[in-house]
Amino acid sequence: MEFLHHGNTEIRQIGTISDQPPRHNTTYVLTTTTAAENLVGYSTAQPSLFKYNNLEPIKDLRLLIRGYAQIAHNAITMLINLSEDREILDILVADKTFVEDVLVRLTSPTEPNANLLSMLIANLAKSDPFAESLLSRKRDVPSPLSSSPVAIDQLLDLFVKGADGSYNKAADYDYLSYLFADSARHEAGRTHFLQPRKEDGDVVPLSKIVVFTEHKSDIRRRGVASTIKNCCFDSAAHAQLLKTDGEGGVNLLPYVLLPLMGPEDYSDEDTEGMLDELQLLPPDKSRESDKEIVKTHLETLLLLTTTREGRDRLRDVKVYPIIRELHMHSDDEEVQEACDRLVQVVMRDEEGEEKPLPPMLDGGGAGKMVQAAPEDDEDDEDEIVEVL
Repeated sequence: MEFLHHGNTEIRQIGTISDQPPRHNTTYVLTTTTAAENLVGYSTAQPSLFKYNNLEPIKDLRLLIRGYAQIAHNAITMLINLSEDREILDILVADKTFVEDVLVRLTSPTEPNANLLSMLIANLAKSDPFAESLLSRKRDVPSPLSSSPVAIDQLLDLFVKGADGSYNKAADYDYLSYLFADSARHEAGRTHFLQPRKEDGDVVPLSKIVVFTEHKSDIRRRGVASTIKNCCFDSAAHAQLLKTDGEGGVNLLPYVLLPLMGPEDYSDEDTEGMLDELQLLPPDKSRESDKEIVKTHLETLLLLTTTREGRDRLRDVKVYPIIRELHMHSDDEEVQEACDRLVQVVMRDEEGEEKPLPPMLDGGGAGKMVQAAPEDDEDDEDEIVEVL
């Protein structure tokens, strides 16, 4: 720990004392192993050690993210692990200089530790005040990455433009999706994601990231799915979410429904009214493989049914056949239950209206979906996936 705090850069790099014979009349031969590297394991095994001398090691680690790439790598890794401690988290987010250091390095196209910094800032967003501060924090515009002076807008642009190493060859910024999900847990965050931004040509921020619901990275898909779901808690925004691009909306439904679909063929009756983006899918179309993401999308659709407009829209675009096929092809009990809950709401009669039940619903009044057997055979809405 004392090595981290030493005023001499060379000494801060010391992690061990070698047993090699002395050279150049020195008492010790210093190895190239860094103190930070030796301490990484302790950041998970014995995090209390880092509270030594009034958390002095934490103060040192905040400075070491400015160091050489390997030293910074180890320092950031330790801060990621240690930020799970609320006391340490509060100290980190209160240090405006440290936060700006993270943002400067994160938005640099040559930062070798950008993915680790994405994980770190996603962990920092577990602090509600920090998550909300990013919505109004002003900083220099990192041109050409972004045109907005607001930190959260810059991170959104980084997430979009930096996918698959297109902005920084050393990073994909997938973990920023977890930061967005945490931000959207708050009313102010949902408002920001759902309001057109003048600084960005009146683009609705959420519309920038919904396109990643079928991305190859499960981290990115999971974080985006949770962000969408959290935004849907704002029932007043459902109309905007359901409108198409041409109508000035987010056009959310295709991006939520496509991951739930496989290569199945639908009858003409089923496809009549179905969204154009959901028809004529290729024979190799695969359904989302992560059951937690599937459940998140089903919960999003269920949230959209809290308004009459949402229920009518889901009926009009033939959501029922899609959920029916998902239920039939899923062997996960929780996914099937989520399908049942959604269908009970979508297909039930509205007050004062009556209509026949669809064939895959039983007639016992419960509205439960029945899975056809093959021939000859057989609640926490606010929960967000932790980064680490």
